[in-house]
This record gives sequence, structure tokens and C-alpha cells, in this order.
Amino acid sequence: MQTRQLGPYEVGEIGLGTWNIGSDWGDVSDEAGREAVRTALDAGVDFLDTADVYGDGRSERHIRAVLDERDASDDVVVATKAGRRLDPHVAADYDYDHLSSFVDRSRENLGVDSLDLLQLHCPPTDAYYQPETFDALSRLKDEGRIDAYGVSVEKCEEALKAIEYPGVETVQIIFNPFRQRPSELFFREAYRENVGVIVRVPLASGLLTGAIDRETTFPENDHRNFNRDGEAFDVGETFAGVPLDAGLDAVDDLERAVPEEMTLAGFTLRWILDHDAVSTVIPGSTTPEHIEGNVAAADHPPLSHERHGIVSDVYDAHVREHVHHRW
Repeated sequence: MQTRQLGPYEVGEIGLGTWNIGSDWGDVSDEAGREAVRTALDAGVDFLDTADVYGDGRSERHIRAVLDERDASDDVVVATKAGRRLDPHVAADYDYDHLSSFVDRSRENLGVDSLDLLQLHCPPTDAYYQPETFDALSRLKDEGRIDAYGVSVEKCEEALKAIEYPGVETVQIIFNPFRQRPSELFFREAYRENVGVIVRVPLASGLLTGAIDRETTFPENDHRNFNRDGEAFDVGETFAGVPLDAGLDAVDDLERAVPEEMTLAGFTLRWILDHDAVSTVIPGSTTPEHIEGNVAAADHPPLSHERHGIVSDVYDAHVREHVHHRW
């Protein structure tokens, strides 16, 4: 797998997102969660993304267990996130004291002295306008408790503000054929500033795999059930914020752009990687075949201008009105 620059690291173009092995995607056993990590590593993945709230640290502990059993911690970059444990979740508490305690808990969960990459976990917008929040991150780095830091954002506005702080080396953002706004301005600025870009929700919570239809049902503890209208957290995290019916119509239209030798998921990941500002993409899955297929998408050649044009047309016809102005 080809590598790209992500802050101080070179990582593979496809990583693994581990939200689903922690919580909010239905019931996933400990062994299934760990096997997902093993499969990714065996397929060549060297970048894992997690968070302290994924199963209250469960995802972090799964990663530690797998890395420990194969002594692979030096070969894999692990990014985690902090801030969503705050209750109430307010910008003012994104300070040194709170972040310090979260960092120490993640260090323990992951079994490391210093976190490879710490990301603020989608804080309220006001946090990006608090220099003291980023001073706290710099202090944690100076203390040797984190090696690098960045942000995970909901909005392009937040991403653009974050990269004004010189210590921010990475930004994680939602980007896929159904969420195209980051490519308009943010990608250009991130590339200019040498800020790494981690793309999450690349497959729109499964919509862009083609495996979901109008008859599909989801477990009660799956966010695609309980967060359909943003009841639990930002609705943009669920189906990338696209109403399900509109998303299914868009998928039907998008299928005509997919070459015979590719799946819709592989096509989507290749489309994302065709944007030079992207450092790595972090699809999540507990199905070994899907994980291996996601990694293989990086081996496909760039898509043609014609296929990119079809993606743009589908976005304009079915999706833009629902998402473009919101994030």
C-alpha cells in the first residue's frame, strides 16, 4: 500500500476506524473487535483511529491487546481522541486539567507512555477560538505525554480555524461523495499548510457500500437507528447527514459510475484518495472481507474525469441541498 504524510508520520492510504468495535454499531463481541484489528494489520494497515469514548475505552483496549500480542506497537500509528467525556460537553472545559486526565486514561488504556496522536474530539465550535485549549495541547506535548496533536471536526469552519494554530498537525473530517464541501477550500488550505487530513465516515455509515436498502433495519443500539435525526450527537455522523431516502436514491444513480471490476465501496474510497490533500482514509468494519476489500481499493488507479463528473452530478441532484450548507 502506498503511504502519505500525516503530520510527523508516513502512513498507509487506508487505515482502520474503530468506532464500531467500541460501541454504537449494534452488538460486537470482544473477539470480533480484536479480529477486525488483526485483519487490518495483516492486510497492511499501519494507522488505527480510536477515541476514549468508543465503548468507554473498549476500542482503545482492543487495540492494545492486539498490538501487545504481536509486539507491533512500533510499526503502527494509533490516533485517539479526547473531550467527549465532558459532561456537560462545553468549550470552556477543553482545558489543560480536563485534557490531561483524559490523556492519562488513554495512555493507560493503550499501554503507552506517550500517545502517537491526540485529537480534540469534535468540540463545540467556540473551543476553536480559545487559544488556551491549544496551549494545553502544546503543554501536553512538551511534557512528553503526546507526540503530536490535531483535531476532529464537524464543520469546515472549525477545520479552517484549527489550522491557524501552528501546533495542529492533523485534521479529521467527514468527506465522501455525499459530503464534498471540504474539497472546496479546506483541502487547499490544509495542503498549503502541510496539515495532514484524516477522512472519516468515508462510506456514509454503510450507504456507500450498496448494502443498505429501504427494507434494512438496524439494532436499537446502532446509531443508524437511534441517531437518524441527530438525537444523540451530530446527525452528520450518521449516513453523513443525508436523509436515508435521498441517500438511497443517490446510491442508485451513482452505481452507473462504478467500473465492473470495482465495488461501490472500493469506488468511493478511490474517489476520496484521488484528492491529494487526503493523507489517509479510515473506514470501519468488523467483516474481514470488507476490511481487506477496503485496503485493496488503494491499489486501483485514479478514476477518470468522466467518473468524477458523474459523482459531482449525483451530489448536485440528490445530496447537496441536504448537507452542503450545514457542515
